[in-house]
Amino acid sequence: MLWLLFPAAIAAVCVFYIRMNARAERDADNPDAGSAIVEFGRAFPDEAIRALHSSVDGTAIFLRLHDGKAGFIQSHGTHYVCHVVQPDKVRVNTSDSGRGLIVHFPDFAYLDNAFEFRTAAEAAEVSLWLLGSFRTKLEKEASGNAAPGPD
Repeated sequence: MLWLLFPAAIAAVCVFYIRMNARAERDADNPDAGSAIVEFGRAFPDEAIRALHSSVDGTAIFLRLHDGKAGFIQSHGTHYVCHVVQPDKVRVNTSDSGRGLIVHFPDFAYLDNAFEFRTAAEAAEVSLWLLGSFRTKLEKEASGNAAPGPD
């Protein structure tokens, strides 16, 4: 009877080890947006995040910050690169798919890449964040520059 218990224990340990390795590989391929946001908060504690969009592959997260600037987080396995993007320090073009952006960071050329989003609207919104042109309807009304709308 004891001889059956020993192979069962070895099999259980093997299954546990295989499942843990598979989970670690899956987690490395799918970075966690929550931990990326925490890392951005550690790097830039005075920056408040208003909104975010992540790339389809999850390796990049673009943030709209409280003061009109944009933030950028890029995943490198379990590590993150965080930057606050100044509107005059970035160039943005649309990709051929219409749902992506080709972003060039002159100060950080190693971050240059093409980023695909779920929709063309997300890509357009992120491009406005990066270029410093995004203003909500509420912000426009507060500054008195709201376009008159139908009543």
